[in-house]
Amino acid sequence: MAASKKAVLGPLVGAVDQGTSSTRFLVFNSKTAELLSHHQVEIKQEFPREGWVEQDPKEILHSVYECIEKTCEKLGQLNIDISNIKAIGVSNQRETTVVWDKITGEPLYNAVVWLDLRTQSTVESLSKRIPGNNNFVKSLTGGVNGGVHCTDVTNASRTMLFNIHSLEWDKQLCEFFGIPMEILPNVRSSSEIYGLMKAGALEGVPISGCLGDQSAALVGQMCFQIGQAKNTYGTGCFLLCNTGHKCVFSDHGLLTTVAYKLGRDKPVYYALEGSVAIAGAVIRWLRDNLGIIKTSEEIEKLAKEVGTSYGCYFVPAFSGLYAPYWEPSARGIICGLTQFTNKCHIAFAALEAVCFQTREILDAMNRDCGIPLSHLQVDGGMTSNKILMQLQADILYIPVVKPSMPETTALGAAMAAGAAEGVGVWSLEPEDLSAVTMERFEPQINAEESEIRYSTWKKAVMKSMGWVTTQSPESGIP
Repeated sequence: MAASKKAVLGPLVGAVDQGTSSTRFLVFNSKTAELLSHHQVEIKQEFPREGWVEQDPKEILHSVYECIEKTCEKLGQLNIDISNIKAIGVSNQRETTVVWDKITGEPLYNAVVWLDLRTQSTVESLSKRIPGNNNFVKSLTGGVNGGVHCTDVTNASRTMLFNIHSLEWDKQLCEFFGIPMEILPNVRSSSEIYGLMKAGALEGVPISGCLGDQSAALVGQMCFQIGQAKNTYGTGCFLLCNTGHKCVFSDHGLLTTVAYKLGRDKPVYYALEGSVAIAGAVIRWLRDNLGIIKTSEEIEKLAKEVGTSYGCYFVPAFSGLYAPYWEPSARGIICGLTQFTNKCHIAFAALEAVCFQTREILDAMNRDCGIPLSHLQVDGGMTSNKILMQLQADILYIPVVKPSMPETTALGAAMAAGAAEGVGVWSLEPEDLSAVTMERFEPQINAEESEIRYSTWKKAVMKSMGWVTTQSPESGIP
């Protein structure tokens, strides 16, 4: 019997999407942006003390290799030749810190996740936050055996050690925080060949795209014009608006960050960002901590049973409040409870909480930019929840638009990798970008009801503040 022929496709590009909750590897057709196959592995989170959030760096790295191998196996089953994969992009959770031994390549401690609160007392004493930087590419290119120690401008810009104007590590900032500059990675653009895969099914394939996850989603949503914005619903929620070549500084609690630099000789683009700490994480909490659902998908079914929170409001400030409040003393509360309240109402309130928090950062974005968004482009795992998407449209009182293929973070990393000089299989010219099928959710309630619900939410937020000081037991201070 003759062997089956391999499917003939254009050049393919892979993308590692290493997020807070899971790792994925996805493969796209560079000519159509079609997702051909993927594999996902959930990542464990450890909570050794109140307010501490950690992950095992070796588990993260192993999950990347596992996802690559499994995806390649699936491509083989589809008769797709993996030799067509011409490049790999990497998208990663930002600010999560791992310190590696330069000689052995071993991590010195668990990864301290971006949600972690243990440095709060240090933050207060410095009046600054000291995050780390994510040097994830290095291990894929060989680690201590000749691996490339580099990062890109989007990740570097999240460390508070990087000058976002000169695009270099800032000597004054490094001295202030006591960080030796020689231990920091080289900073490169978001789209160039950094090195080659040194092991596994894709050995020898260039790694040529690197973006922090939210920048990758901005690229994947094709927000290349000034004023275009997207909101990603993952562990947290992150709203980014492209501000072009100009740094726009916020008066309303948003962050100025590097959006992308798609090539060594290409210009840098900046963005304003609003960050919500807890979005999808609240669903995971209902599943793992309270046990009221067995799978994350069940939340939609519970919420649909009641169609309302019945006056119950849930502020999931597990790690304090991020934008626009930046209030580390806040903690999660559920209020407005009555004897009638049941798990379905709490499930609905949890979904509403994600939408209310997005409304707060969208309002701040509109005030900073001066031109209100006419619609919101969305992506991320939670966007498959239709009740959530309809709630979001109702609470924002503008249409919510979601691509039929929601994996825009991975798509952005793949686009950067495929467009890199020396790879050149993915054109980022406007006329060459593939048309994307969108699903649109229009507001279905009146504006007055939307405002009443939002104002009650803000009352609940005020009640969540002031619960914790640096002397509280959870801060880890004796």
